[in-house]
Amino acid sequence: MGNTSCVFCTCIEQASIGVVERWGRFEKLADPGLHFFNPFAGQWLAGILSTRISSLDVRIETKTKDNVFVQLLCSIQYRVVKVHADDAFYELQNPKEQIQAYVFDVVRALVPRMNLDDLFEQKGEVAKAVLEELEKVMGEYGYSIEHILLVDIIPDAAVRKAMNEINAAQRLQLASVYKGEAEKVFQVKKAEAEAESKYLGGVGVARQRQAITDGLRENILNFSHKVEGTSAKEVMDLIMITQYFDTIKDLGNSSKNTTVFIPHGPGHVRDIGEQIRNGLMEAASAHVNIE
Repeated sequence: MGNTSCVFCTCIEQASIGVVERWGRFEKLADPGLHFFNPFAGQWLAGILSTRISSLDVRIETKTKDNVFVQLLCSIQYRVVKVHADDAFYELQNPKEQIQAYVFDVVRALVPRMNLDDLFEQKGEVAKAVLEELEKVMGEYGYSIEHILLVDIIPDAAVRKAMNEINAAQRLQLASVYKGEAEKVFQVKKAEAEAESKYLGGVGVARQRQAITDGLRENILNFSHKVEGTSAKEVMDLIMITQYFDTIKDLGNSSKNTTVFIPHGPGHVRDIGEQIRNGLMEAASAHVNIE
């Protein structure tokens, strides 16, 4: 302990306490400082105890409820109680072995009633149970248990490997779920975009046709007013011929078209016009019948 002593005096360091005997019998406790003794009266310093906190690491191997062998590493922090230092000095010859024995007893009685997963989740409860038992027992011998830490739980290597594989499989499954949800959202948004695109395309086509119809009507009215003696039918035939030749021109100018066979000639233009008019008249007649 680094203390100096001689026949008549002894110096006890800080955080230590001395045990003084007279003729082999306990007399008193000596606090830190310089103390004088009378050896001729049978007084002497029997021993010195440290009141600092000491640490004891205990490794316990036991089995859980689900038959998994594990090693538990407990760290016990304890100290000598000053006022009961005489009990600590005389009652226990080896306090570390005594503490270790009680830790073994409590842990091996509690852990076999718990599954491995519960042991990891409730290791604080195990440490608390060990602390309560040690405080009750070691307090009678002049020791105070300050803290108990369940530092580590080490399952068998094969069990650790299996646990890691289970964890990896669960994470892969969760990743697959997230990936599927993302793909679902992507497909839904894609379908919504296509539907919106088709709707807007239909609106555009409808507006285009409406504009063409309005333009044709305006052209017919203007032509009828400016050229006397022409009927709306004659103007419509002229416009259809113009549209027909524009279509032929567009087909010829397009580089992406393949060979197209269409009837061509003045009579064919008239036939196309009559077919269109007949279709419009039939549609109008059907609409009237429905009403």
